Amino acid sequence: MIYLDYAATSPLRAEAREAMLPFLDGRFGNPSGLYAIGRDAQAAVDGARQTVAECLGARPAEILFTSGGTESINAAMLGIAYAMSRAGAGNHVITTAIEHHAGLHVAQQLEELGFEVTTLGCDTSGRVSLDEFRRALRPRTVLASVMLANNEVGTVQPIAEIAAELRAVAEGISR
Repeated sequence: MIYLDYAATSPLRAEAREAMLPFLDGRFGNPSGLYAIGRDAQAAVDGARQTVAECLGARPAEILFTSGGTESINAAMLGIAYAMSRAGAGNHVITTAIEHHAGLHVAQQLEELGFEVTTLGCDTSGRVSLDEFRRALRPRTVLASVMLANNEVGTVQPIAEIAAELRAVAEGISR
Protein backbone atom coordinates (compact mmCIF):
# COMPACT_ATOMS: atom_id res chain seq x y z
CA MET A 1 0.00 0.00 0.00
CA ILE A 2 1.11 3.56 -0.73
CA TYR A 3 -0.45 6.03 1.70
CA LEU A 4 -0.59 9.65 0.53
CA ASP A 5 -2.78 11.39 3.14
CA TYR A 6 -0.14 12.38 5.69
CA ALA A 7 -2.00 15.65 6.22
CA ALA A 8 -4.73 13.63 7.93
CA THR A 9 -2.60 11.17 9.86
CA SER A 10 0.82 9.61 9.70
CA PRO A 11 2.78 6.89 11.47
CA LEU A 12 4.78 7.74 14.57
CA ARG A 13 8.47 8.34 14.13
CA ALA A 14 10.51 5.63 15.82
CA GLU A 15 11.96 8.20 18.25
CA ALA A 16 8.49 9.38 19.27
CA ARG A 17 7.24 5.84 19.77
CA GLU A 18 10.30 4.99 21.89
CA ALA A 19 9.79 8.11 24.05
CA MET A 20 6.09 7.29 24.55
CA LEU A 21 6.32 3.55 25.23
CA PRO A 22 7.01 3.79 28.97
CA PHE A 23 3.88 5.93 29.39
CA LEU A 24 1.68 3.62 27.35
CA ASP A 25 2.37 0.59 29.50
CA GLY A 26 3.59 0.61 33.10
CA ARG A 27 4.29 4.28 33.83
CA PHE A 28 1.05 5.86 32.65
CA GLY A 29 -0.49 8.38 35.00
CA ASN A 30 -2.55 11.54 35.06
CA PRO A 31 -0.12 14.46 34.67
CA SER A 32 -2.41 16.49 36.93
CA GLY A 33 -2.27 13.84 39.64
CA LEU A 34 -0.32 14.41 42.83
CA TYR A 35 0.92 10.83 43.01
CA ALA A 36 4.40 9.75 41.84
CA ILE A 37 3.53 8.42 38.37
CA GLY A 38 1.36 11.48 37.76
CA ARG A 39 4.33 13.72 38.60
CA ASP A 40 6.50 11.58 36.27
CA ALA A 41 3.95 12.04 33.47
CA GLN A 42 3.88 15.81 34.10
CA ALA A 43 7.68 15.95 34.00
CA ALA A 44 7.63 14.13 30.65
CA VAL A 45 5.02 16.52 29.24
CA ASP A 46 7.02 19.51 30.51
CA GLY A 47 10.17 18.09 28.92
CA ALA A 48 8.40 17.61 25.59
CA ARG A 49 7.01 21.14 25.79
CA GLN A 50 10.51 22.51 26.44
CA THR A 51 11.93 20.56 23.48
CA VAL A 52 9.22 21.79 21.11
CA ALA A 53 9.61 25.37 22.36
CA GLU A 54 13.37 25.25 21.72
CA CYS A 55 12.80 23.92 18.19
CA LEU A 56 10.33 26.73 17.43
CA GLY A 57 12.13 29.54 19.22
CA ALA A 58 9.15 29.91 21.58
CA ARG A 59 8.61 29.93 25.31
CA PRO A 60 7.36 26.65 26.83
CA ALA A 61 4.23 28.44 28.09
CA GLU A 62 3.35 29.17 24.44
CA ILE A 63 3.20 25.46 23.55
CA LEU A 64 -0.19 23.80 23.87
CA PHE A 65 -0.60 20.11 23.13
CA THR A 66 -3.93 18.95 21.74
CA SER A 67 -5.29 15.60 20.64
CA GLY A 68 -5.55 16.59 16.98
CA GLY A 69 -6.37 19.14 14.32
CA THR A 70 -10.01 19.75 15.18
CA GLU A 71 -9.23 20.46 18.82
CA SER A 72 -6.36 22.75 17.75
CA ILE A 73 -8.58 24.68 15.33
CA ASN A 74 -11.28 25.06 17.98
CA ALA A 75 -8.86 26.28 20.63
CA ALA A 76 -7.12 28.73 18.29
CA MET A 77 -10.12 30.24 16.55
CA LEU A 78 -12.44 30.45 19.55
CA GLY A 79 -9.65 31.60 21.87
CA ILE A 80 -8.38 34.34 19.56
CA ALA A 81 -11.81 35.61 18.56
CA TYR A 82 -13.07 35.67 22.13
CA ALA A 83 -9.92 37.30 23.57
CA MET A 84 -9.79 39.96 20.87
CA SER A 85 -13.48 40.71 21.23
CA ARG A 86 -13.17 40.99 25.01
CA ALA A 87 -10.24 43.38 24.51
CA GLY A 88 -12.49 45.58 22.37
CA ALA A 89 -10.54 44.95 19.16
CA GLY A 90 -13.57 43.91 17.14
CA ASN A 91 -15.78 41.01 16.18
CA HIS A 92 -15.12 40.40 12.49
CA VAL A 93 -13.72 37.07 11.26
CA ILE A 94 -12.58 36.12 7.77
CA THR A 95 -12.46 32.53 6.56
CA THR A 96 -12.70 30.73 3.23
CA ALA A 97 -15.26 28.38 1.75
CA ILE A 98 -12.58 25.73 1.29
CA GLU A 99 -11.38 25.50 4.89
CA HIS A 100 -11.41 22.19 6.69
CA HIS A 101 -14.89 21.53 8.08
CA ALA A 102 -13.55 21.96 11.62
CA GLY A 103 -12.71 25.60 10.84
CA LEU A 104 -15.98 26.18 9.02
CA HIS A 105 -17.91 24.83 12.00
CA VAL A 106 -16.09 27.21 14.34
CA ALA A 107 -16.81 30.13 12.01
CA GLN A 108 -20.48 29.17 12.06
CA GLN A 109 -20.41 28.94 15.86
CA LEU A 110 -18.78 32.37 16.08
CA GLU A 111 -21.48 33.79 13.83
CA GLU A 112 -24.13 32.30 16.12
CA LEU A 113 -22.37 34.03 19.02
CA GLY A 114 -22.70 37.41 17.30
CA PHE A 115 -19.46 37.68 15.37
CA GLU A 116 -19.56 38.97 11.81
CA VAL A 117 -18.09 36.31 9.50
CA THR A 118 -16.97 36.89 5.92
CA THR A 119 -16.48 33.68 3.95
CA LEU A 120 -14.32 34.12 0.86
CA GLY A 121 -14.73 32.03 -2.25
CA CYS A 122 -11.94 30.76 -4.47
CA ASP A 123 -11.07 30.38 -8.12
CA THR A 124 -11.29 27.12 -10.11
CA SER A 125 -7.89 26.07 -8.73
CA GLY A 126 -9.03 26.51 -5.14
CA ARG A 127 -7.01 29.70 -4.61
CA VAL A 128 -8.32 32.62 -2.59
CA SER A 129 -8.14 36.02 -4.28
CA LEU A 130 -5.79 38.39 -2.47
CA ASP A 131 -7.88 41.31 -3.77
CA GLU A 132 -11.04 39.75 -2.33
CA PHE A 133 -9.21 39.23 0.96
CA ARG A 134 -8.15 42.90 1.01
CA ARG A 135 -11.75 44.01 0.37
CA ALA A 136 -12.97 41.82 3.24
CA LEU A 137 -10.54 43.28 5.77
CA ARG A 138 -11.93 45.79 8.26
CA PRO A 139 -10.38 47.68 11.14
CA ARG A 140 -12.42 45.40 13.45
CA THR A 141 -11.16 42.14 11.89
CA VAL A 142 -9.80 40.05 14.75
CA LEU A 143 -9.15 36.75 13.02
CA ALA A 144 -8.45 35.42 9.54
CA SER A 145 -8.51 31.65 9.11
CA VAL A 146 -6.99 30.58 5.80
CA MET A 147 -5.41 27.14 5.54
CA LEU A 148 -1.94 27.10 3.99
CA ALA A 149 -2.55 24.10 1.74
CA ASN A 150 -5.89 22.56 0.92
CA ASN A 151 -6.02 18.91 1.97
CA GLU A 152 -8.31 17.94 -0.93
CA VAL A 153 -6.80 19.65 -3.98
CA GLY A 154 -3.38 20.72 -2.68
CA THR A 155 -3.70 24.39 -3.56
CA VAL A 156 -1.27 26.56 -1.62
CA GLN A 157 -2.72 29.88 -0.51
CA PRO A 158 -0.82 33.22 -0.60
CA ILE A 159 -0.24 33.17 3.16
CA ALA A 160 2.77 35.53 3.18
CA GLU A 161 0.77 38.14 1.30
CA ILE A 162 -2.29 37.63 3.50
CA ALA A 163 -0.11 38.00 6.60
CA ALA A 164 1.33 41.25 5.20
CA GLU A 165 -2.20 42.60 4.68
CA LEU A 166 -3.14 41.69 8.24
CA ARG A 167 0.00 43.35 9.61
CA ALA A 168 -0.79 46.50 7.61
CA VAL A 169 -4.32 46.65 9.06
CA ALA A 170 -3.00 46.01 12.58
CA GLU A 171 -0.49 48.83 12.16
CA GLY A 172 -3.13 51.14 10.66
CA ILE A 173 -1.46 51.31 7.25
CA SER A 174 -3.80 52.03 4.37
CA ARG A 175 -3.15 50.06 1.17
